[in-house]
Amino acid sequence: MAIKKILISQRPPLNEAPYNALKEKYGVDITFRQFFLIEPLSSREFRAQRINILDYTAVIFSSRHAIDAFYGLCEDLRVKVPETMKYFCTTEAVAMYLQKHIVYRKRKIFFGNGTPESVLAQIGTKHKGEHFLVTQSDSSGSNALTNLLDAQGIDYKTAVFIKSVPQDLKDISMSDYDMVVFYNPYDVKSLLENFPGFEQGDIKFVSYGKSIVKAMEEAGLRIDVKAPTPEAPSVARAIEIYLQNQQ
Repeated sequence: MAIKKILISQRPPLNEAPYNALKEKYGVDITFRQFFLIEPLSSREFRAQRINILDYTAVIFSSRHAIDAFYGLCEDLRVKVPETMKYFCTTEAVAMYLQKHIVYRKRKIFFGNGTPESVLAQIGTKHKGEHFLVTQSDSSGSNALTNLLDAQGIDYKTAVFIKSVPQDLKDISMSDYDMVVFYNPYDVKSLLENFPGFEQGDIKFVSYGKSIVKAMEEAGLRIDVKAPTPEAPSVARAIEIYLQNQQ
């Protein structure tokens, strides 16, 4: 089956060059469409977790969405975050985003290199006595970072600040596409909510990342292409290899 139309379940990337190259070389049509959006919890939803932000002396952020949600909820709940609060971020980019809400140079901010181990290294023994609030999304569940915190006996509590909301996709005809790319378990949830009884048929599915594989398998979706791999570190490269092999 020739691949002519590809649906990618994200908004268009900043760099579309790799996808434009695919269009030119293989004559494929590529559509970008977000299957879900990330939104902050309402103050009512947050209060149901019975979390008092001021009980904590340090907060851990892994995304910009979580930072915006945290400060939005603090404003809604009329919580004044003390200047003594310490911030631990997974990356420097996430840490720098704090400048949107606080005076960066006046706060105690630490960041890792993107791995849970690097965040733990920043905590070290010096900050081990802090009371940590770990910000999460509604799909986070148990993860590598909380497992490390448990292993080190660090006092922490997780709290959900952001949620994934499926988008209305009913204007899309899935049967029009020969290939669909998924990145997140919520892509699968959105697909099934929008199209109950969906049948894959000849549609080729591409999974990007480990987290999506289990969700796709549980939904009974056949995975035809998996990425990243050493040969295909990106979605564009994975698609290119597949198209090459089909010629």
